[in-house]
Amino acid sequence: MTIFEKIVARQIPAKVVWEDEDAVAFHDVNPQAPVHVLIVPKKVIPRLTDATDDDRLAVIAW
Repeated sequence: MTIFEKIVARQIPAKVVWEDEDAVAFHDVNPQAPVHVLIVPKKVIPRLTDATDDDRLAVIAW
């Protein structure tokens, strides 16, 4: 399980700023800018070649 999966599963605490059924956004623990937020999809896609057209459309909707 990746660190991002653990954050989504709430096994690792994070300062969440936004969440819906598809993604979660949280502050980076090592920010490189005054505001540094990571947006992580909740669906696990192990490899880019495993992504489908539906996955691409979900990203565009953000």
